[in-house]
Amino acid sequence: MRLRALLDTDALGLKLLGGEEELERTVRGVMTTDLRDPSRYLSGGELVLTGLAWRHDAEDSEPFVRILVQQGVTALAAGEAELGDVPDDLVTACARHRLPLFAVHESVAFATITEHVVRQVSGERAGDLAAVVDRHRRMMTSGPAGGGPDVVLDLLGSDLDLRAWVLAPTGRLIAGSKAAGPALPAETCGRLAAEHLTATRTGRRAPHRVLLDGTTYSLFPIRSTGRSPQTARDARETLLSDWLLSVEADAGDWAEERLDLLHGVTQLIAVERDRRDAARTVRRRLAQEVLELVQTGAAPAEIAARLRVAAPVLLPGLGAAPHWQVIVARVDWDGDEIEGGPVAQALLEEILVDPLAAGPEHSDRIAVAHTGDEAIALVPLPAVAAEHDDSETGVLADVLLESVRDPLTAGLDGDGHLTLGVSAAVHSAEGLRGALEEARHARRVAAARPGRVCAAGHQELASHVLLLPFVPDDVRRAFTARLLDPLRDYDRRHRAELIPTLEAFLDCDGSWTRCAGRLHLHVNTLRYRVGRIEQLTGRDLSRLEDKLDFFLALRMS
Repeated sequence: MRLRALLDTDALGLKLLGGEEELERTVRGVMTTDLRDPSRYLSGGELVLTGLAWRHDAEDSEPFVRILVQQGVTALAAGEAELGDVPDDLVTACARHRLPLFAVHESVAFATITEHVVRQVSGERAGDLAAVVDRHRRMMTSGPAGGGPDVVLDLLGSDLDLRAWVLAPTGRLIAGSKAAGPALPAETCGRLAAEHLTATRTGRRAPHRVLLDGTTYSLFPIRSTGRSPQTARDARETLLSDWLLSVEADAGDWAEERLDLLHGVTQLIAVERDRRDAARTVRRRLAQEVLELVQTGAAPAEIAARLRVAAPVLLPGLGAAPHWQVIVARVDWDGDEIEGGPVAQALLEEILVDPLAAGPEHSDRIAVAHTGDEAIALVPLPAVAAEHDDSETGVLADVLLESVRDPLTAGLDGDGHLTLGVSAAVHSAEGLRGALEEARHARRVAAARPGRVCAAGHQELASHVLLLPFVPDDVRRAFTARLLDPLRDYDRRHRAELIPTLEAFLDCDGSWTRCAGRLHLHVNTLRYRVGRIEQLTGRDLSRLEDKLDFFLALRMS
């Protein structure tokens, strides 16, 4: 802003004492001081406010003014509260060095002037930055990417002095401005992501303001450029896939212009997010093609040929992958028909990233497809990993969710469930079908556990599912008879369909609403049938062990 604008603002109570020809100078900041030498705190362009406590006699004015001029100060404003009129020696010194001088009326607080200058300067900076952001947006939407989120965050840091970071919904750090300094601790990132997901679930209007360890952050959602809250049928369809912008500031006091600017920044970052998703298209398509071949029982030679095509894309420069793992993920919401496949796909792509890996382009070796409500990942293990024990080098279920459990639990709280199953590594195309079934079995084990976010691995199946063929026939018959014969007898006598009800209940992972919908029953009717099953067998279908026993008995029958 210009000095003339300050003089024209009556509420500031400024009176010009010298330097009328310099009123077109620009003010870039404001500083209050009573130090004899404030040079260490000056960077140029400031309006300096002083109460003259540094002046003991007339000889002090000349060196004080000389220091201000050497530091590039724009103007000096002296308060009249202590000494009354501004001393003539100060007026003379300022005139000699061509430094504009104002007198501040005793009724006006320096804080009033400071607030006015800061507001005006910030508004002008925001306007300049908005123009830069707008040009950057047009450039990116019409041509190659403009450098990623880091470039936009650097603009916030350099022009508005805002420290900002882009986070994934899992809390992984994607980008941060240079002005932000050292990367946010992983724990802080996870807590911010959890707070954002909780606020979004409860319908709070963005930006969400959070106080963590004495620091206030404002959280802005980053949504796809092709989607708005109005076009999504339910916020839960995108809740676990949207990024967020975290700014170290309290946006509650911001003017509408600055809020609009930050929303523009989120749109700009969303362009980069969409570009990244577009780059994943080839990997997703390869995964979908391989999955369709596996599920339709294609010949191993045909699957192997498709894997040879996929390997250079998923393992650039490393050749073929001797081992593959399959991971199955599913997101379910109680009582609602929400398409879970795309959300599970985006979420699984994010979960499979090394939590210490920063940057938006992170999943260049992961192929994830989705079918129905399932997301299925093909994870290649390069030759180095294949030389070691698979159980130690591949994806491990017990650590897969370790760093993302808290934020995802916050996003799912109330009615959502994320379950994952991990297969063992297989060495050839012939093994992929078995690996897929193994991962699905493991996911069912995870779904039987309490908690919003659960995973299970192939190691947990070794004691039952994978060993079932080796159980003696008489033991298998006795086991299934003990559990299922009372239900079969009851069904014959009463046509109660307890066996089909049990199968559907387990297939729906114990969800009352989904199971009732599948069987076209009222939930109360379903509860009656399940209660009868428990009464006849002496088992409790809320317990993991009993669910697994019924599951195995049905599989062996």
